[in-house]
Amino acid sequence: ILKTSPLIQHLDSFLQYLVVHRRLSRNTVESYASDLHFFLAFLGLQGVQTADAITPDLARDFLAVCYQKNINARSNARRLSALRAFFEYLVVQQIRPDNPVADIDSPKIVSGLPGVLTVAEVEQMLRLPQKQSPLVLRNWAMLHLLYATGIRVSELVALPVRDCSLTSGHVRVLGKGDKERMVPFNENAGNRIEKYLNTARPTLLRQRTSPYLFITSRGGKMTRHRFWQIIQEIVAANGVAKPVSPKTMRHSFATHLLAGGADLRSVQIMLGHADIATTQIYTHVARERLKDLHAQHHPRG
Repeated sequence: ILKTSPLIQHLDSFLQYLVVHRRLSRNTVESYASDLHFFLAFLGLQGVQTADAITPDLARDFLAVCYQKNINARSNARRLSALRAFFEYLVVQQIRPDNPVADIDSPKIVSGLPGVLTVAEVEQMLRLPQKQSPLVLRNWAMLHLLYATGIRVSELVALPVRDCSLTSGHVRVLGKGDKERMVPFNENAGNRIEKYLNTARPTLLRQRTSPYLFITSRGGKMTRHRFWQIIQEIVAANGVAKPVSPKTMRHSFATHLLAGGADLRSVQIMLGHADIATTQIYTHVARERLKDLHAQHHPRG
């Protein structure tokens, strides 16, 4: 399509509208531009130069071409979303009477199963090094608590000392939407936290004060990014082959609980999911794990 064609001019004004009126980020606008230029290139090959010549069938043909090029469902859903927004803009501007993609369903995006560790791999992650410095004691206390409770990394690093009770073996967590929940932790995690509180944390604070349970070597609040780095260091040091993130530990917690017979509602409460449908993905993970075990160990597997 020529740079002077009406479609290109409409696209330019649409992108300007996204910047000025919708105040979308540069990356988002560039994403819209990329998807829509791809669409206009397709229209050019069909000899279509004006907005009123675009039909629902043309839009479907475009999406079919995307599938033929092995573009995944998530990218196609994003492209369809860009087309919808573009045509809605053209309707508002009275350039078109209707939206030709209004009735086209978005492709179904199949969520990939979350990465999980086996129980043996978790044990490998939790293996303490011989040298137990204050930072090592802090790191392993965090890792134990993360796996014992399944809390989010954002909840872990923001956890105040007062909300961790070694007596009752619970943490009080302020989750998404400021919803509060109580999550129990096991004796192993309790022992790690107690040792960290009694020996490592005072050493790290150096007579300073902090409301946070887990602190940096300078006595400040731990960040999500720093804890992610710590996990990568532990993965490398302990020779764990799988990629591991804080979310992997959360997924492993939920999967292992369900595989051990915990009910879905209890796991939902501990994870802080507003909707039980979000928790149900872990039943698929647990089922896949059982299938793998059956295939490996059953004589007719």
